[in-house]
Amino acid sequence: MKTQDPPAGLSRRALGAWAVGGGAAMVAGLPQATAQTPPPPPEPTRLKSAGETLRPEIVGNFGIVAAGRHYAVAAGTRILMAGGNATDAGVAAVFAAAVTEISHFGFGGEAPTIIYDSGTKDVTVINGQGTAPALATPDKFAQLGMIPGNGPMGGTIPAMVDAMARALQLNGTMTLDQVMQPAIELADGFVMYNFLAEVFVSQQKATAKYKTAYDTYYPGGTLPRVGEIFRQPNLARTMRVIAAADKTALARTKDRKAAIQAGRDAFYKGDIARRIGAAMEADGGLMRYGDLADYRGKLEAPVTTDVFGYTICKGGFWSQGPALLIALNIAEAAGIGAMEPGSEAYLHTLAESIKLAFDDRNAYFGDPDFAKVPAKALLSKAYAAERAKLIGPRASLEHRYGDPWAMEGGKRPTPAFTPHMLKKPPIPTADTTAIEVVDRHGNLFSCTPSSGWMLGGAYIAGDTGVPMSNRMTVFDLDPESPNVLAPGKRPRTTLSPSMVMKDGAPYLSIGTPGGDNQDQQIMNVLLRVLAFGQPLQAAIEAPRINSSHFHGSFAIKKDEPGVLEIEDRVPQAVRDGLAARGHKLDVLGPFGVSTGIVAAGVVPETGTLRGAADVRRERYVFGW
Repeated sequence: MKTQDPPAGLSRRALGAWAVGGGAAMVAGLPQATAQTPPPPPEPTRLKSAGETLRPEIVGNFGIVAAGRHYAVAAGTRILMAGGNATDAGVAAVFAAAVTEISHFGFGGEAPTIIYDSGTKDVTVINGQGTAPALATPDKFAQLGMIPGNGPMGGTIPAMVDAMARALQLNGTMTLDQVMQPAIELADGFVMYNFLAEVFVSQQKATAKYKTAYDTYYPGGTLPRVGEIFRQPNLARTMRVIAAADKTALARTKDRKAAIQAGRDAFYKGDIARRIGAAMEADGGLMRYGDLADYRGKLEAPVTTDVFGYTICKGGFWSQGPALLIALNIAEAAGIGAMEPGSEAYLHTLAESIKLAFDDRNAYFGDPDFAKVPAKALLSKAYAAERAKLIGPRASLEHRYGDPWAMEGGKRPTPAFTPHMLKKPPIPTADTTAIEVVDRHGNLFSCTPSSGWMLGGAYIAGDTGVPMSNRMTVFDLDPESPNVLAPGKRPRTTLSPSMVMKDGAPYLSIGTPGGDNQDQQIMNVLLRVLAFGQPLQAAIEAPRINSSHFHGSFAIKKDEPGVLEIEDRVPQAVRDGLAARGHKLDVLGPFGVSTGIVAAGVVPETGTLRGAADVRRERYVFGW
């Protein structure tokens, strides 16, 4: 039988219904199905997934790179395609970020890193946090009453190059020369993007205080515009010296690890370090050549806790990382796993757990090479259970410091320290980026690089093109603080990469910028993924809270007791309930919390890969 043409004059929607719902049969005069007729399918343009997110979750079985900007993601992806593993790709992405994300991170900054090696099954922390120079003592800042975060006095020893070299030696397959090529090309010139161009506008006056930085970022006093090529020739030259030393040593020794060491030493022990030291001294800074020549990063075992059937791995008490473990332990003990995600009770418990954990961070954390830390008690489930009992129906407006020494055993070996805000005018602080990589072998790479930022005015050491660290401001000047400034000591950094294992197998690497917000935001996401099984991208996009209750890490150590940032996508009834409990709500826009989560990992059931990136802060992810 010849099929009839559709009736004329039908709309597209009516045509679809006609074609599927028996229209041809109707025209042909054939009997029509009635109750059994299926509903017409939706138009192709109206298809919608039940789990649709603003961005798709990336899946694959080759490799995935998640990072702050597309340039870093592209660098990492390029190295994966060239045969590199997750560490090779991660290191390449970090170097690329040091060139293209200079609003938040520069070449002279820090890069704490966690790596999972699928061959040895080991999780290793590369501390990646520089130490205070030998001349850095509290008396140098007594008159000022605080430690500045910008300029020649603001920097710990540059640690990023050392950390990335150690990462390659530990778990990589490539050389520094190979993984630095994308970054070198970007230093020769990359297309300026809008966010960075806006930072250049806002920071021109602040950067004018430092001639070498101003000449580097504003050549001839001009502002870079979106779409123009932005070049950093001095930084490109510095990177080429490192890459060349690596390449020359490899040709001579045929030893990849020795070649990486030679490239690393070209930065810390050669002419670059001498020029940095000379510039710092000339500009009134505390760092000298000897500080760079003597610097050695460390490989450490992670600090861990088990919650909701997963093992969370963090850096040690020289970082804020263990605060995430403490907060998760407290929330688990408080029964958050039985609550509805996003509900009033859930968000109240989350906020109070964070407040308790971060008050303890400020009171007890410090570089374990210098400070005695009651680590065993702080991380114990028994301590978490005691702290969880403090969570009542009302929001606490007080700082409630625990007494882990009572549980640690023995008498407290240090004087009590009470964190406090400094009576000084606030000064600007900047931020961070994050890079997460997974490869087809199950290797994981998590890095949170920072410092060398532009906010408040970048400082570049001489003609090296290297913007120096801003991390000295995290130290305390109070002699009773476990985080008091001392030569050779690591500040209790906010930089906090994270790794999650499931039954000893790799599961997820996750990180974010955000300073004191980092582990709070990671906790917001991890709870939804680990305790409630939510998809990764959906968990990242879900509405968030962020506490400002505890003392901050930077500059004047500001606190805002009871203040809770909350995105306005949290239902009004929930917000009203939290306010009635005493939380001082700071209602932000729909994706307003200052964060930018990126994550990459392995799906345990299939062994395939997945990655996700925040819509907040324009994060990027790519792979297959």
